[in-house]
Amino acid sequence: MLNVGRYKRVPVVNYPERQWPNKEIQKAPVWCSVDLRDGNQALIEPMVVEEKIEMFNLLVKLGFKEIEIGFPAASQIEFDFLRQLVDRKLIPDDVTVQVLVQCREHLIKRTFEAIEGIGRAIVHIYNSTSTLQRDVVFHKSKEEIIEIAVEGTKMVQKYMQGYKGEVILEYSPESFTGTELDFALDICTAVQETWGATPDKKIIINLPSTVEMTTPNVYADQIEWMNTHFKNRDSIILSVHPHNDQGTGVAATELALLAGADRVEGTLMGNGERTGNVDILTVAYNMFSQGLDPELNLENVREIVDVYERCTKMDVEPRHPYAGKLVFTAFSGSHQDAINKGMQALRERNSQIWEVPYLPIDPSDIGREYEPVVRINSQSGKGGVAFVMDTFYGFRLPKGMHKEFADVIQKISEKQGEVAPEQIMDEFKRCYLDKKEPIHFKKCQITDTETGDDEFATLAKVVYMDHGIEKTFEGIGNGPVDAVQRGLEEALGIEIRVLDYNEHALTSGSSAQAASYIHLMDAKSGRVTYGVGLSSNITRASIRGIFSAVNRLFY
Repeated sequence: MLNVGRYKRVPVVNYPERQWPNKEIQKAPVWCSVDLRDGNQALIEPMVVEEKIEMFNLLVKLGFKEIEIGFPAASQIEFDFLRQLVDRKLIPDDVTVQVLVQCREHLIKRTFEAIEGIGRAIVHIYNSTSTLQRDVVFHKSKEEIIEIAVEGTKMVQKYMQGYKGEVILEYSPESFTGTELDFALDICTAVQETWGATPDKKIIINLPSTVEMTTPNVYADQIEWMNTHFKNRDSIILSVHPHNDQGTGVAATELALLAGADRVEGTLMGNGERTGNVDILTVAYNMFSQGLDPELNLENVREIVDVYERCTKMDVEPRHPYAGKLVFTAFSGSHQDAINKGMQALRERNSQIWEVPYLPIDPSDIGREYEPVVRINSQSGKGGVAFVMDTFYGFRLPKGMHKEFADVIQKISEKQGEVAPEQIMDEFKRCYLDKKEPIHFKKCQITDTETGDDEFATLAKVVYMDHGIEKTFEGIGNGPVDAVQRGLEEALGIEIRVLDYNEHALTSGSSAQAASYIHLMDAKSGRVTYGVGLSSNITRASIRGIFSAVNRLFY
């Protein structure tokens, strides 16, 4: 049995005046990617310089304007990478690089050597502030912890005196979620005042959920409490850096934005220590799904996945939100049927608003148009098979035909598991389009004929093969389908009824083909089936459909 007695609850914030539950996210925050620092340090095999450059270029392409590129004072490879960016002029003018450094003078000095030649840089200093770390790691009082942060700020000011570019200070009370709020406010205010922050010289105060310790609403309360208690709030850019230890990093981020955060630090796919950082892509795509511009260029998620997997040597989980291979896939029959009907309604209504059950966004909007939304296995149903035939091959099967053909595919899936679209199409050809034996339509001549009283009917003269022998018949009816039906009944000695008839163009252009679906009944036995015909001539397609149905019913 779990030893729950070893753990204690993290206290909630007594903050009844909270306002965030009644708010909505109105715009994108300032995004800062920490893939090259926080994400990179969590890799089993950290990226080499060229891999980091490829990742940096991707982040620039995606539209990140702030990118934390590493801890250049911590290792030579980090230092060299930053110098490569500078020497090769890879940093666009509108992109600000961010460097992390502890509040130690030799590290800050080395950091300024690394950023030499950069026009604008964020120098990110931090120190741990939580009750637990003050006790078991640093053995320091609150006053001593504040002094570390203040001295770090002064050292940044010292070394920026000879720096030719612009320096923006960022301060993080690391392990903020385990820090008393009044103390977190005190230390942030001390740094803010030491820096001399003003509305024209803002400081970034970053409040990280370094370790998720409780539910997202508590983090939102902490952020809003800080947001409303800061002095000179207009001199602060309020940033959050959520982790995902309890699996709620995205929720914590979204609630923090409601609570007043201006800026979000995170990574692609949520890479990072332990369970990772917040996944910026998920937060951004969530905004997109609500009709908000995330202000990132995320139209091709497959390219993002390719670069991410190549550089990090990690795989994106198939069920990862938006980026996973299976997230726009439905196996369930009821889901497939709803998707199929939703797509049909979208077309019929010519709606400019995306509303399809089980698909919060159009997969094609993020570069997923060539991947199957519906995949067929033993749990699938008639709607899924119809969706595949329509989406992949352009055959809009009549509703009554859905179950008939789905039953064929169901038997296959029960034996082998998933059935690929190509196999579904092969079965469709075998069961319908290629059902040409033992009677096989060859050609026909359709003309008008007088029936008396100056009225006309349709005369069909049909040449066909019957068990390999060429034969002909004639039939008269009120149209080509009726005439061929009557002629077949007499020629074959059968009695049939056309219950339904559908047709549609399969392709566009001068060589367009038409698909014809004939729902036919054997009048004597009551058995019914569909036949399908395909031709560039709609009359020929219809006749082929009748022959297909007759072969299915009687042979």
